[in-house]
Amino acid sequence: MSADRLVAPPPDFRHLAHMTDHRGLFEHADHATPRREHGYCTDDMARLLVVTTRQPDPDPTVSGLARTALRYLVDAQGERGDSRNRMDQEGVWQDVRSVDDCWGRSLWGFGTAASRSSDHTVRRAALAHFERGTEQRSPWPRAMAFAALGAAEVAAARPGHRHALSLLTDSVRVLGSAGPSTSWPWPEPRLAYANAVLPEAMIAAGVALHDTRLRQDGLHLLGWLLDHETTGGHLSVTPVGGSGPDSTRPAFDQQPIEVAALADACARAAKHTADERWEAGIVTAVAWFLGDNDVGTPMWDPATGGGYDGLQADGPNLNQGAESTLALLATLQHGRRLVTAEAVGA
Repeated sequence: MSADRLVAPPPDFRHLAHMTDHRGLFEHADHATPRREHGYCTDDMARLLVVTTRQPDPDPTVSGLARTALRYLVDAQGERGDSRNRMDQEGVWQDVRSVDDCWGRSLWGFGTAASRSSDHTVRRAALAHFERGTEQRSPWPRAMAFAALGAAEVAAARPGHRHALSLLTDSVRVLGSAGPSTSWPWPEPRLAYANAVLPEAMIAAGVALHDTRLRQDGLHLLGWLLDHETTGGHLSVTPVGGSGPDSTRPAFDQQPIEVAALADACARAAKHTADERWEAGIVTAVAWFLGDNDVGTPMWDPATGGGYDGLQADGPNLNQGAESTLALLATLQHGRRLVTAEAVGA
């Protein structure tokens, strides 16, 4: 399916608004009903800030969601730039601050908002808290990869930004690199979760740091991952629990975050190359949500705008939690950009 034949519904934020109160976005849902007893998660709030601040011409609902996400992330952040992750339904934090994924995703959110938000107040506050967050470093590749994406956003909007470039430079030491094996060049012995964020961060850092080799390494790994997770013309992504060189497919449960991470990485690769395979990767990611997957079933609910929580061998998990809905919306955003670009170029 080419971009000119892609049917990408516009992102629908109704379900996110339904899942959100004055504190934040509830993490879990029973079908489309928020499960308030499970509280909120910084990982989701950071994704919410990314998706809402990169939405073109946001309406008041989307802008309000962005401000809620920013307030939550600011509250989660400590004076030294680390971050808490979990808050209960009464607004009480349930953990200590760390530099785990919640820290990295917070920087991704802050950096994206600082670069892309249409609200000057949001941009200014997000930049200040991005800079505070860069006082920390994480030993974990994915945490550093998420942080690097935020840094790349800031560096693109503010060339020469010292904090962003320093974080990007340090991220390179943690992300790893492609191995010598042509059958398994992945820098880890197994694929885990949000896998495409690693090559995306390499591409982003390579572009920002003018490191052509790093950029090419990221493109190489992304191309391998996209091929590895494509079967019969559709995506068959890494399931919960990960997969290794000897794993068989299809395997379940497949998580929407894997598809969204691929769409994000392909969108970045498409921005910096003329290779049409990256746009094709976005098309297959959108198609996975619309039903072109291992089970042949849609992974979203058009009646609510929510995304289903996982693809199982017998069909979708019909719960519409925060992570899966944000993954759907993020992927549809890239799909709509392709459709718009195709229409403009026609």
